[in-house]
Order: sequence, then structure tokens, then C-alpha cells
Amino acid sequence: MKFVFERMKLVIEPSAAVPLAVALFSDPFRQVMKLRYSEMARPLNIGIVFSGGNIDLATVSDLFMRVES
Repeated sequence: MKFVFERMKLVIEPSAAVPLAVALFSDPFRQVMKLRYSEMARPLNIGIVFSGGNIDLATVSDLFMRVES
């Protein structure tokens, strides 16, 4: 959530950040993407849909403060 907020200025729900976390940090996902890239010999485009906004500003602020501590 914080990454998306800082980079894109979007407020998303915590569950909406899960696909982005998979794309950025999952080794099995990266291995599959490398395999597909080698088979197709061209870059792959990945779309991630951010849903949400069903979170109030006070809750977001509280979550971000806990992450930084």
C-alpha cells in the first residue's frame, strides 16, 4: 500500500497490494516469467488491477506509522 501510495499517489486496500507484492518479490513467479520470456523471445506485459479505496485516511496513516517504526 505504501509503495503504491508513494509512487503512484493512489490509496488502495491492503488486499489490492498482494498482486504487486507477488510480481515484485515472488521467486517462483519470476522463474515462470523468465521461462515464458525465453519461449516467446520478447518482453512480457503484466497488468495488475488495483481495487479499493475502501479505507479511510486515519487507518492508512496508522498503518504507515506502524510500518516505519
